[in-house]
Amino acid sequence: MNRETGEISWKKQKLDKFCEVENTYAEMFPMWAGRILITAENEKWALTAARTATGFAASIIMSPAEAGLEGIMPSRETPDGRTGALIQIYHTTRRDLKTQMSLRIGQCIMTCPTTAAFDALPKAKRRLKVGRSLRLFGDGFQKRDAIGERKVWRIPVMEGEFMVEDSFGAQKAVASGNFLILAENRKAGLQAAEDATKVISERVRGVIMPFPGGICRSGSKVGSLKYKLAASTNHPFCPRLRKILPDSQVPENVDSVYEIVINGLNSNVVKKAMAEGIKVAVKIPDIVKISAGNFGGTLGPFRAYLKEVLETT
Repeated sequence: MNRETGEISWKKQKLDKFCEVENTYAEMFPMWAGRILITAENEKWALTAARTATGFAASIIMSPAEAGLEGIMPSRETPDGRTGALIQIYHTTRRDLKTQMSLRIGQCIMTCPTTAAFDALPKAKRRLKVGRSLRLFGDGFQKRDAIGERKVWRIPVMEGEFMVEDSFGAQKAVASGNFLILAENRKAGLQAAEDATKVISERVRGVIMPFPGGICRSGSKVGSLKYKLAASTNHPFCPRLRKILPDSQVPENVDSVYEIVINGLNSNVVKKAMAEGIKVAVKIPDIVKISAGNFGGTLGPFRAYLKEVLETT
């Protein structure tokens, strides 16, 4: 065996020994998604509007929606030739999705300096009359216009005007793709989670990670053991409960678990994001295991098996 071959073999043995990818799956469910392109005078204000509009939207369990920043759109690809930021908003029904899109565009984007809001799902058959509703804020002074084939409204505001597209597309999408990072310590786990979210954001278009910074430290399970709740702490993956739980899934040498939750416009982009994130996470020393959250089919009909995702993506 030559030196190069031996080195590759050693790395594989080290990975197999110290970081197991569990033979399990992430359980996912359908939701309705809207996609908004926010443009502004510069990247600072596009991102400011995007982050504000996607606030309080980590999980539909207790938030009014699920939402997140998808990425930056260069000025050459936007309708008005300005820097853009893509966001996605998710809900269980189209009616509730329209409400959330209207509220978030009206309160968080229209109020933000220099912004405009355009539909980023132009091929979607289902249309939500979001801009048409928001035009009424113009109190009769609003004007119809067009940018290329896009029908827009120009609404007078104190800064000048806010431009919003007349209707926005809505499509069935996939929520709750996920993987769990089980680490010997919090520092290693957080580093792996940060690296995973970074590479997903850079390499995969069409997905969002709705939790703070893309990382969830308080994963949930369906229902509750003790209370009448729709969801409660995912106790089998809580390291502090390992010694008192017969069903603990936390190995002895694991002291910290982080979850990366991914929503996407289709299952393929979610699986690609999972694969990209896992491949980066396992490179961090002291990562013991990669697993995923599932509840035996009670959460949703879609499944992404970790090993299949890694092999085929």
